[in-house]
Amino acid sequence: MSATKTRNETISASHAAFLRKQKLDKLQIRLFQWMIFVLFLVAWEVTADLHIINSFIFCSPSILASCFLEMLENGSLFQHIGITMLETLAGFTIVIIGSILIAILLWWNPKLSRILEPYMVVLNSLPKSALAPILIVWLGANYKTIIVCAISVAVFGSILNIYTGFVTVEADKLKLIKTLGGSRLDCLRLVVIPASMENILSVMKVNIGLCLVGVIIGEFLAARSGLGYLIIYGSQVFKMDWVLLSIILLCIIAMLLYTGLQRIERMWKY
Repeated sequence: MSATKTRNETISASHAAFLRKQKLDKLQIRLFQWMIFVLFLVAWEVTADLHIINSFIFCSPSILASCFLEMLENGSLFQHIGITMLETLAGFTIVIIGSILIAILLWWNPKLSRILEPYMVVLNSLPKSALAPILIVWLGANYKTIIVCAISVAVFGSILNIYTGFVTVEADKLKLIKTLGGSRLDCLRLVVIPASMENILSVMKVNIGLCLVGVIIGEFLAARSGLGYLIIYGSQVFKMDWVLLSIILLCIIAMLLYTGLQRIERMWKY
C-alpha cells in the first residue's frame, strides 16, 4: 500500500513538473513573439525618423496611429471595416451552406459526381481575379458583384474538399447501417456528416480567408467603400498611410475570424 502511494505521488509530482514546463514554454514563446513585434515597430519608427527609409512611402507606426485616430474620429474607419466584414461573412455563409448541400447531392448521386467532377476541377483551378471584370459587366459595380466574387474564390475548392471527406468515410460503418435496415438518408445523417464534421470545420477555416481575399478583389474593382476600396483609392492619390493601415486591419480581421473558427472547432472536439 505504501509503495503504491509513493509511486502515485512520484507520478503526480512528475506530471506537475511537466505541466509547469509546458506553461513556462508557452510563456516564453509569447514573450519572444511580443519582443519581436515591439522591436520591429521600434526599428520601423527609428529608420523612418532618421530618413533611412522614405516615410512618405513606408510611413511609420506614429503616422499610422495618427491616421487611425483621425479616421476613428470621423467615423469612416468603422464604415469601411463594417462593409468589408459584412461582405466577407455573407460570402462565407453562402459558400459553406452551398458547398455542404452540393457535396451531399454529389455523394447521393455518384453518377452525377463523376459527370461534374472534371468541371469542378477546372473551375477551381481558374484564376478567380479573371472573373471579376466579367462579373461587373453582368451584375454591375455593386455589393452583389463583390459577394459573388468572394463566393467564386472559395466555393469550388470547398465543394471538392467536403465531397472528398464524404466519400472517404469508413465503408464498414455504412455497411453496418444498411445491415440494420437503415436507408441512405440514415447513412448520411448518422455516419457521413458526423464523421466529416472535423473536415468541414477545417474547410471553413480555409474558406474564411479565401472569402476575405475575394471581397478585396471585388472591392478593388467595384466598390465605393470597404478596406479594398481604401487600398486602391489610397494608392491612386498617394495616401500610403491609408493603404498600409488597411492592410494591417485586414491582417487583424483575418486573424480574428480564423481564431473564432478555431475556437468553434475546439468546442466541437471537446
